[in-house]
Amino acid sequence: MLKGVGIGAGYFSRFHYEAWTRIPEVKIVAVCDLSEEKARAAMVTAGAERCYTDWREMVEREKPDFVDIITPPGTHEEICGFIGASGIHMVCQKPLAPTLEAGERIVAAARAAAKATGARFMVHENFRWQPWYRKMRDIRERGDIGAFTHLYMRTRTGDGWGERAYLDRQPFFRDYPRLLIFETGVHFVDTFRFLLGEVVEVFAHLRQLNPVIKGEDAGQVFLRFASGATAIWDANRYNEVVSPSPRYTFGELRIDAMQGHLTLDTESNMRLKRLGEPEQTVDYVRQDVNFGSDCVYATQRHFVTSLLAGTEFESNGDDYLKTLRVVEAIYASAATGNVVKL
Repeated sequence: MLKGVGIGAGYFSRFHYEAWTRIPEVKIVAVCDLSEEKARAAMVTAGAERCYTDWREMVEREKPDFVDIITPPGTHEEICGFIGASGIHMVCQKPLAPTLEAGERIVAAARAAAKATGARFMVHENFRWQPWYRKMRDIRERGDIGAFTHLYMRTRTGDGWGERAYLDRQPFFRDYPRLLIFETGVHFVDTFRFLLGEVVEVFAHLRQLNPVIKGEDAGQVFLRFASGATAIWDANRYNEVVSPSPRYTFGELRIDAMQGHLTLDTESNMRLKRLGEPEQTVDYVRQDVNFGSDCVYATQRHFVTSLLAGTEFESNGDDYLKTLRVVEAIYASAATGNVVKL
């Protein structure tokens, strides 16, 4: 059995710790947070035996097989560097770092640690593990509606309006100098890469709607892919969508293809229509548990399976840098008003 520890006990950590309890090859033995109260609560969720307020002390005492890093992005470079140099495997939550340059340093250090100690590194990018995207990828690979040509997604989370925007769940969002793309859009860049391939061109318009925050909360992003396919992400965190669960699928999606199209609604209902034929419902397994139809569990299941088998992680450091470079290109395009080529 793999012995793990977790660093961080903020809002999203609950999804990590609960998911670990359902992976039989893993036992989370300890968790850490600067707040002892939060660390104790997380310890209960994870079924752990001990909690700490000093992550270095925890790692040195517990000598785990792996560390789950669920802390703010500004802490990742120091933590990942220490964990990798200690020869311990790690999975690190996104955003990976405050800047692309810091992300590149993290990945370079992880690459060096893997060579020196065998420690492996994965980014906890969970959106691509949502079951609707896995099903779309299956449909593409089977050729059910031919080559994908265009993707359009509209996202309205409705949690960013008013004086109390984000305070009830993720108050640190208010102070991010970059918000919509850095924190949320990065998921969709990665997911669109998963579905359509590598991005070669970016054009973006970003703006701030709520004056109580520091970063952007609305925008439109156009991506062109090496295959010739295109994608548009039309998003804001300010306005609402009429849905009981606006953060379940995070929006409504349509994919056009050479022989038809796919649609996904906010309740995860997927439909497929071939050209000239009636629309049909796509049957696939999903459930509204944990977060995003248990995508956190699926991500961590992949980490464990790949670790034990010695196979490559989907979201390894080098692959994730491709996503981060697209994120930087989006900000560059928005700042200059120009198309940015990658």
